[in-house]
Amino acid sequence: MNANGAPAFPGSGRPFRTGFLAAAAVTVFGAVTGRDRLQWLAKPLMMPLLAADVATSGVDVDPTERTILLGSLGAATLGDILLIEPDDDRRLIAGASSFAVMQVGYSTLWWRRGARPLAPIALPRVAAWLGAAGLLRAKAPTVAAPLTAYGATLGTAAVLASDPSLAPGAKNIAGLNIPDADPRSRLGLGALLFTLSDGLIVLRRLFARTSRSRRATEGVILATYAAAQYLLADPRAHARSPLDRL
Repeated sequence: MNANGAPAFPGSGRPFRTGFLAAAAVTVFGAVTGRDRLQWLAKPLMMPLLAADVATSGVDVDPTERTILLGSLGAATLGDILLIEPDDDRRLIAGASSFAVMQVGYSTLWWRRGARPLAPIALPRVAAWLGAAGLLRAKAPTVAAPLTAYGATLGTAAVLASDPSLAPGAKNIAGLNIPDADPRSRLGLGALLFTLSDGLIVLRRLFARTSRSRRATEGVILATYAAAQYLLADPRAHARSPLDRL
């Protein structure tokens, strides 16, 4: 066991996280090979498996924060189901709305932990958000407004997750906490992977014309998304410190 009350080795004694990795692998394989049935079977299991890990890990998480985390994973589950068919714009918009709820939940968690927006971290993300918004408005005006609104929630969560105060012992390079043995140091990387995944959704929507390119891009989208959630929903990153218990 480590200082946060979790097993010392990833996956040791945590079958639900192992199950998540298996479900993610099947989901990515289904996307790349065009086997939608595999996605329908495996993708809806991903976030519930992470939620089960949060609920059973034994890590001491503040009850309010545990509820927020579980609620965020519930919203992500709905988004996952909606985005199994990413070429349907109505489902894309509805899925983005579900993930916006999740991002607000994550932002609330980071804020409660003392994270605040810092200009050196925020400015590059604001620039990227404005660039994506302009691209969507020019190339896909029917989905530009809802996806731009979602992008604001994504950017807010990413900025807060990268605040060095969340992992005081970690190195911070170019606005990113460098992952180390402290699970909190991996939150910034998780948020960055989430941003990459969602950025690829936009690029796929605008530029992927062939079935092969859409499937390949969807595979990368899902792989980076799964990696992001694996890091962001680790209950050890949300564990209370001894001072929190006073």
